[in-house]
Amino acid sequence: MTAYSPADLAEQLKSGLLSFPVTHFTPDLELDLDAYRQHLAWLAEHPVAGLFAAGGTGEGFSLSLAETDAVVRAAVSEVAGRTPVLAPATGATVNAVAQARAAADAGADGILLMPPYLTEAGQDGLYEHVSRVCEATGLGVVVYSRANAVLHAPTVARLAEANPTLIGFKDGIGNVEQMTRTYATVGDRLMYIGGLPTAETFALPLLQLGVSTYSSALFNFVPEWAVAFYDAVRRQDTDEVYRRLREFVLPYLDIRDRTPGYAVSIVKAGLEAIGRPAGPVRPPLTDLRPDERAELATLVERTRLVETAR
Repeated sequence: MTAYSPADLAEQLKSGLLSFPVTHFTPDLELDLDAYRQHLAWLAEHPVAGLFAAGGTGEGFSLSLAETDAVVRAAVSEVAGRTPVLAPATGATVNAVAQARAAADAGADGILLMPPYLTEAGQDGLYEHVSRVCEATGLGVVVYSRANAVLHAPTVARLAEANPTLIGFKDGIGNVEQMTRTYATVGDRLMYIGGLPTAETFALPLLQLGVSTYSSALFNFVPEWAVAFYDAVRRQDTDEVYRRLREFVLPYLDIRDRTPGYAVSIVKAGLEAIGRPAGPVRPPLTDLRPDERAELATLVERTRLVETAR
C-alpha cells in the first residue's frame, strides 16, 4: 500500500532529480534480480525524488509481463519507502490496464504510462487509452508523450480535467511550441518531466517552460555528477551547465548517436566502465563495440577525476 496520494506523489517527483535504473541481465539474457537490487541500494545512497522501475532505460520494452512485475517488486522491496517507486504500463490498452493494477498489488507508488505498441492513433483514441489506465488505479499516473502517442495541449487539458489521478506529463518530443502550449493551457494542474534521451542536454531551456525535473539515465553510473548537474540547472547557473555539457555530455552524445538504441546500451557500458556491470542489452538493442566501450571508459574516468578534484 503506497504512502503517497496522487497529489503527494506529484509534489515529491517535482522536488528533485528522477532515477531511471537499468535492468540487470545475466550473460544469457536472463533477469539478474540480485544484481539489480545491489544497483538500487547503491543509487539510494544519493538523493533522488523518485525511481522508475522497468522504464525505457530499464529495457521495459523487452520484458515479459511477469518479468516487469518481478522487477517492480524487487524495486519496491529494496527501496523500502526511501523514495517512491513508479511502475510502467505499456503496450495495448488491456495490457497497460493490467500492469497498472499489478503495480498497485506490488506496492508501487505510481505509474509511468508508456506509448501504446506500434499503432498510430488520433487524439480521441489516445484520450481513451490514457483515461482507461487512470480509471483502473488509484495510483498517480504520469503519461509519456512520445513517438506514436504525442498528446496535444487540448487533449492534455481534457485528460487533466477528467482524471484526478493523472499527475504528470513527461515530454519525449522537445518541441518548444508544443510544450509552451501545453504548459500555458494546463499550468500547474500537472507536473512536467523532461523525457528526451540524455535529458541533461535539454534541461536548462525546458526549465523555462515549466519542466522542473527530468529523468537522468546518467545517474546510473555517475550519480554525483548527475546530481551536481541538476543542482546547476535548478539554480540556472548557465556557465556551470554549459561547462558540464562541453566536458562530458556532448562527447557522450557523440558516442550515443552512432547507432539506434545506443541511448540504452551506452548506460550499461557506463556501468561497466565504473566496475559495476549490468550485463548485456537484450535484442533488438546491441551493445557498444569494444572500441566504443574503451572510448566511453576514458571519458567517464576523466570526468570522475575532474569531479573529484573540484
